[in-house]
Amino acid sequence: MTDECRVGAIDCGTNSIRLLLADIDPVTRRTTDLVRRMEIVRLGHGVDRTGELAPEALARTLAMCREYAAQCREFGVDRIRFVATSASRDARNAGDFVAGVRAAFGDLDVRPEVVSGHEEAHLSFLGATGDLRAAGLTPPFLVVDIGGGSTELVRGEVDVEAARSVDVGCVRMTERHLRSDPPTEAEIAAATADIDAAVEIAVAAVDVRPTRTLVGLAGSVTTIAAQVLHLPAYDPEAIHLSRATPAQVQQACAELLAMTRAQRAELGFMHPGRVDVIGAGALVWSRVIDRVRAATGLGEDLPVITSEHDILDGIAHSLVP
Repeated sequence: MTDECRVGAIDCGTNSIRLLLADIDPVTRRTTDLVRRMEIVRLGHGVDRTGELAPEALARTLAMCREYAAQCREFGVDRIRFVATSASRDARNAGDFVAGVRAAFGDLDVRPEVVSGHEEAHLSFLGATGDLRAAGLTPPFLVVDIGGGSTELVRGEVDVEAARSVDVGCVRMTERHLRSDPPTEAEIAAATADIDAAVEIAVAAVDVRPTRTLVGLAGSVTTIAAQVLHLPAYDPEAIHLSRATPAQVQQACAELLAMTRAQRAELGFMHPGRVDVIGAGALVWSRVIDRVRAATGLGEDLPVITSEHDILDGIAHSLVP
């Protein structure tokens, strides 16, 4: 007999959809993963340009929802939370997406939440910081979640003290600016100006000067960490809580941005669904690091940590009282 709560967490973003089924002890918060998976569905393809979710993107995403629903039934989860982020906030036809998800989960009565940028930031911080404290890393933490459509900056020690979401992400910046293969200098300059303007908006709301540990989350950041580590294949255990200097991370970002898509596809750790957008994700991460490094005054002493635990883990923990 166990008092553990069996939960199902779904994170549906602009580029990917992910599922975590886990047993969580409500007292110790110890988490035992049962299923952790990710698929690239590119729900947000074209949203920045059209303002709507494309029918084919919606169909891909809802097909995966039906698959996730089957696994939730198979494992007998007690509670499920489905969180949708940037693309679903931006789309005029978000109601079609919500209705489709509810139909896909059927009797499980899952009600997708199109969360605000602030709630997205809170969940990311909740998911990321448990392991940071356990590893003895120094707060305050600045948690940066780079998604397909948006980027969240969240500062705090035990809980969120300040947060801001801005509309720059790997899919949005690729579609808006980085269309050539590889991107041209003019495209990179235009994207950089866009990113820097958004980062300034974020740091006006989130004072990054007290930061003592910079933490990056989500697929762009973990892929960049794999490049830093020169991994022959994607290895989440090697990536989780890996530490690098700002210069090391920015060098990896520059390498990925300069590559052709064919060169990126040859990297053993590269997910096929990230090949075309990782350059933009790398540019966002590099510009954020540059801004934080300067603001803190720590320079190359600023520790840059990559976490495999993020909003998905935060969603799961939010289900446990």
